[in-house]
Amino acid sequence: MSIHKGHRNRIKQEFLKAGLDHFSDLRALELLLFYSRLQGDVNPLAHKLLDTFGSFSGVLDASPEQLLTVPGVGENTAVLLKLVTSLGRKYLISRTNIQTTIDSTEDMKNLFSSYFFGAKNEMLYVAVLDDANRLLGIRKMGEGIPNSIEFNPRKIVEIILTLNGTRVLLAHNHLNGISMPSNEDLLSTSLLQEFLSQMDITLLDHLVFIENDLFSMRNQQYLR
Repeated sequence: MSIHKGHRNRIKQEFLKAGLDHFSDLRALELLLFYSRLQGDVNPLAHKLLDTFGSFSGVLDASPEQLLTVPGVGENTAVLLKLVTSLGRKYLISRTNIQTTIDSTEDMKNLFSSYFFGAKNEMLYVAVLDDANRLLGIRKMGEGIPNSIEFNPRKIVEIILTLNGTRVLLAHNHLNGISMPSNEDLLSTSLLQEFLSQMDITLLDHLVFIENDLFSMRNQQYLR
């Protein structure tokens, strides 16, 4: 058995026994790179990636174009690294339980937070509920460049009616680290609330997410 193969086997067995919690960023990245670089020592490439992007999260957040500028990173490695957060987001979303009752801001946070996991652009989601606040479905309404997104009230109504809902939640994310909604966010939300009320549809809240924070327009009395 070669030195490199023995090293790979040890790291794999450590992971299978105890998970990643005790792994350094370097060791975790090495384990990941084993599956795009099937032979040889991946330690130098792991070091190079961490030095280039500053951290484990920085490596995973880098764009495919940025990753491919690092010597030793080919298409397979770039795809694998970008796949990690995408799979994580898909996994978290798949755990959302339709018919869950949404009664509190904490429930809303738990409902939406997975949809913004690893997001690089602003995204807007709508959750449709019935009269008992049971979740009927979640739909992505739009995606824009950082700090710029618009939504279409008529399209939102169409989705609500398709799901036979009577109540709705909106959620979007900010990438600038500020959870406070912009003036445009507040105005658009106010107009949407008025538009929905004419059809006896209740806008329960509009949430603004950043990585470690949440702003509720309802709690802050920006919604009637």
